[in-house]
Amino acid sequence: MATINLKKGYNLDLVGKIADNDISVAPQAKLFAIVPDDFYGIIPRLDVAEGEHVDAGQALCHHRDDENLKITAPVSGTVKEIRRGARRKIEAIVISPDDVQTLKHFDTKLAPALLLAQSGLMAMIRQRPYDIVPMPDVAPRDIFVTCFDSAPLAPSLSLVLGDGKRYLQAGVDALASLTQGKVYLGLGHEDDLGLIGCEINVFHGPHPAGNAGVQAANVKPVNKGDVVWTLDVVTLARIGRLFTEGVVDFSTVVALTGELVEKPRYLSTIMGADLHSILDGNLLSGSSQPRIISGNVLTGTPVEPDGFLRAPYRHITVIPENARPDEFMGWASLSPKRFSIYRLFTSWLTGNRNVHLDARISGGERAIVMAGEYDRMLPMDIYSEFLIKAIIAFDIDKMEQLGIYEIAPEDFALAEFADTSKLELQRIVREGLDKMRKEMS
Repeated sequence: MATINLKKGYNLDLVGKIADNDISVAPQAKLFAIVPDDFYGIIPRLDVAEGEHVDAGQALCHHRDDENLKITAPVSGTVKEIRRGARRKIEAIVISPDDVQTLKHFDTKLAPALLLAQSGLMAMIRQRPYDIVPMPDVAPRDIFVTCFDSAPLAPSLSLVLGDGKRYLQAGVDALASLTQGKVYLGLGHEDDLGLIGCEINVFHGPHPAGNAGVQAANVKPVNKGDVVWTLDVVTLARIGRLFTEGVVDFSTVVALTGELVEKPRYLSTIMGADLHSILDGNLLSGSSQPRIISGNVLTGTPVEPDGFLRAPYRHITVIPENARPDEFMGWASLSPKRFSIYRLFTSWLTGNRNVHLDARISGGERAIVMAGEYDRMLPMDIYSEFLIKAIIAFDIDKMEQLGIYEIAPEDFALAEFADTSKLELQRIVREGLDKMRKEMS
């Protein structure tokens, strides 16, 4: 068990933390939904129609380029609606659940990659380069599993995992059979999990230490021509149960956090549940303009109150849209209550680490002036500022030389928060990865 100390990054301590680890059971959701956009890299083709009954784990759609790579139903029930957007794009597949759930059983004797693809668990894994869902026929060099989440107000993955710990060894064995390299587990503290067939590393340091890509960059970086997979420990446990019992269980524990939550807590529910079952009765009365985020404040997806728990996340954050609409001088205010990561205001002198933040950007996009800003927030051996400039210019040679293959948008989320230039770094990185993939295909 090796220990790796990361010094770069920042822990953003927001108001709205969970005070205890008690888990409440959320009310039964009336609707569940799968949003294909959550599985980046998959171009969906429907396998079901409205009014059709599906079992939990049954395919809802498959990838256009590989019919074995499927996105599956989190619950059993009736397909109530297939929501489409512009040019008939599939925006969501909505399911009305059965009172008694039935699970689809898979043949555990199938080839491991094929079993993962058909069960929908391959869609929960990400590949580097390009940060997309991996193709079943491409073997990874190595596989990196993160066992903790360091994002603001993030849930304890150990708590979310629960009884799933007993499936971890089976999950490690399954992943080890898919690579000629190693399965790496990244822990946030020393803990003897009793697992064999994997290499364990302990990471100490601020966020984004919990990002699987950051862990990979500090253990065995991704170079041109390499393919690695990243996932979290909860997905690892689901893989272990699939290979042990032949079923996929999408039940989860969700952390409901944020300044506008009356009592931040853990709730037991199922992936894709409608937000009414999670939010009703849990928000502060009088909170007229909440920003509801499926995920954390840095990388999460804004959703409407009638939206759904998006597939990659087990975290809901609720913050004010604009906490101080009548503030004197607006974003240029010198109020001592304002927060700055660079201590530009006097609030840091009070010693109060709980930060009140709303959804405002507080300024407009401007030129990159301050040097080294991004590097302070990204514990990876790359010149991040120069890489961003190369992506904007779409200079392929420089992008390759500066490490485009080992990054993902989430790695730049903290740098985006700290950026005085107000650039949308995650969008820039995503567009750069997409252009690169198109150029190289």
